[in-house]
Amino acid sequence: MTTETNPMRFGSGQAVRRLEDESLLAGAGRYTDDVTLPHQTHLFFVRSPYPHARLATIDVAAAVAMPGVLRVLTGADLQQAGVKPIPGAVAFKRADGAACASPPRHVLAIDTVRFVGEPVAAVIAETAAQARDAGEAVMVDYEELPMVVDTQAAAAEGAPLVWGEATGNIAAEMRHGSAEAASAAFARADHVVALDVVNQRVVALTIEPRSVLAHAEPDSGRLTLRMSTQMPSGVRNSVCDAIGLAAEQVRVVVGDVGGGFGMKTGAYPEDIVVAFAAHQLRRPVKWVADRSEEFVSSSHGRDIEARAELALDATGKILALRIRTLANVGAYATGTGVAIQLLIGPWVQTSVYDIQTIDFHFLAVLTNTAPTGAYRGAGRPEAIYTIERLMDEAARQIGIDRIELRRRNFIQPAQMPYTNPMQQTYDTGRFESVMDQALALADWQGFDARAADSERRGLLRGLGIATFLEWTGGNVFEERVTVSVQADGVVEVFSAVNAMGQGIATTLAQLVVDAFGLPIEKVRIVLGDTDRGDGFGSAGSRSIFTGGSAVRVGSERAIDRARALAAQELEVAPEDVQYEAGLFKVAGTDLALDLFALAGRQPERQIFVDSTSAVAGPTWPNGCHVCEVEIDPATGEIGVMAYASVNDVGRVINPLIVRGQLEGGAVQGLGQALCERVVYDAETGQPLTGSLMDYAAPRADIAAAMFKTEMDQSTPCLNNPLGVKGVGELGTIGATPAVVNAVADAFARNGMAGLAPRLDMPLTPARIWQLMQPGP
Repeated sequence: MTTETNPMRFGSGQAVRRLEDESLLAGAGRYTDDVTLPHQTHLFFVRSPYPHARLATIDVAAAVAMPGVLRVLTGADLQQAGVKPIPGAVAFKRADGAACASPPRHVLAIDTVRFVGEPVAAVIAETAAQARDAGEAVMVDYEELPMVVDTQAAAAEGAPLVWGEATGNIAAEMRHGSAEAASAAFARADHVVALDVVNQRVVALTIEPRSVLAHAEPDSGRLTLRMSTQMPSGVRNSVCDAIGLAAEQVRVVVGDVGGGFGMKTGAYPEDIVVAFAAHQLRRPVKWVADRSEEFVSSSHGRDIEARAELALDATGKILALRIRTLANVGAYATGTGVAIQLLIGPWVQTSVYDIQTIDFHFLAVLTNTAPTGAYRGAGRPEAIYTIERLMDEAARQIGIDRIELRRRNFIQPAQMPYTNPMQQTYDTGRFESVMDQALALADWQGFDARAADSERRGLLRGLGIATFLEWTGGNVFEERVTVSVQADGVVEVFSAVNAMGQGIATTLAQLVVDAFGLPIEKVRIVLGDTDRGDGFGSAGSRSIFTGGSAVRVGSERAIDRARALAAQELEVAPEDVQYEAGLFKVAGTDLALDLFALAGRQPERQIFVDSTSAVAGPTWPNGCHVCEVEIDPATGEIGVMAYASVNDVGRVINPLIVRGQLEGGAVQGLGQALCERVVYDAETGQPLTGSLMDYAAPRADIAAAMFKTEMDQSTPCLNNPLGVKGVGELGTIGATPAVVNAVADAFARNGMAGLAPRLDMPLTPARIWQLMQPGP
């Protein structure tokens, strides 16, 4: 911690080093598995080795008799105890208006398993080793059923059904826009460009796996769950609903979180089982997933296949956009998984382009795979990848420079606020200006010389671009904070947004510094405790624009409350009291009162404010990302040689943290573009990428050059008092199309334009080499 006395050096706009890092670097981080409670037990899950099977019998007798075993739970046990299934995507419908068709998701399978890794039984024992040994002694008689893991195959006529009531394996579907208007636009178009686009399935690879430690108070039975989650209040509510407890009977506490990326947003079956076991045993129960469990049972991301078409006039102006998408939502259609692909992605599908005529048809398809959910960007990367691939392909096919094509179709600043065809309103945006800055940053005009140098070395060089925006906020715009000015010289602020490695505590502390004008060491940020307050949590890049705005408003309300108290102490009117840097002064006099001394005079030795406030709507961060690649024709290997981006994230609170978020996100986007893919064997339904031996995660050397990352602060958001826009997912959204468009450009520049539409992620060396071989 700093002892700097100039508070403004640590306020907004300053590159303050993360306050969280000192303890983490010293090895003093406190993750769930770092906590051990007296009389703690351990839980092990028995998981299905089959993608689809009927549970004929589950024999637990041998396991129960093993040393240290305290309890073995099955789905039937939990059902008999009244534990409810996890709700599905109840807000969505099928084409005939019927409710979303998805099997009930029991926290331990009952009668049927529907994907490899689905939990079937839980063993609680004195030690982790005893629980695992006993788990291996649970005898399950499986009767295999027909299965399907491929999206297209699942949607085909006659495919095996994941659930009998989901005819055609269609869980839900949505249509947006006007098919008639789009057909008319396509009929009169001078150019029609079509592209088949795949966003492959990926895992949300967090350093810390899912972890839960639950214990019940001996007398009251009140449960406390310490766990790795982004949304403590949401998890508490789901646990309470499932096992029949009131909200005040459950507390969720979150310490350090080793990454979330959206995967740790809601309650999983495992969370509920651990809570139930602790509630029943009245002893602490811990479960920490191993990496193999995470690969098969945590929420996966992406996994959509789209047919996308653009209609353009002779000048390149887009007349209409038509998209047909199959979204693989896995064995259970979760509310999050369905909403991401059928609603949230479509909200940004037209992106930064002035397109008002659309025809979208999105289908959520059930398969015998792990359910999908939120993963960094959640629907927006898929949508932007589709439109940006389509824009570049259109430019190639109709012979218009891709930069000029974008200029002709950008939404202009004079059109703001702009309502897109999905009825989403962008408050601000200067998309052409952002692109021009990125072109200069990337030295777009100097590319030919670099390409010539690559050619001399026998390599193909390509230049890719993505211009885009995203929606942030989770459409939950209210947030609660508490502010306590304490007599010991600390301003303590609690917020329900949550840390997961993104430096949120530092940024919130900077906002408190702004309001109070105090050194940052006098600010304490408290997060992750449902007993301290409720809130939506951290998801959808909402933490600063919603949570940060609430901190600003709450701090100002606390100062106003303190001013009124100071006026009473000084026997003057509140309007005569001025506040600056921890001191109240009476205008025109030498009367003054220290903020913390004032707190010490209060009955509870603090000035406390409980503040709830709201922002006016979502934010629309946007950017232009430019990528250069080299391809080795002999091996198919792709090197990312340069990466430049300009990002409109509104006002920047901490440029150091924002830059880290943008570049870290871009690396995840590069991972999807170049190496990541979850693979299930079509014949057996077995996951073939069930460990880090088989799944290629991005490494530090995925890019050969340093990122050039800049922020444009000239267009602040109008929907919140800070003027900020969400930033946590922007880098991921821009990276995948920029990289793939660069590879397509390299092909086109070297007489292989026909290969560009056939590019599918991940662009592994083997795939690229095979694609470049002469056809029959």
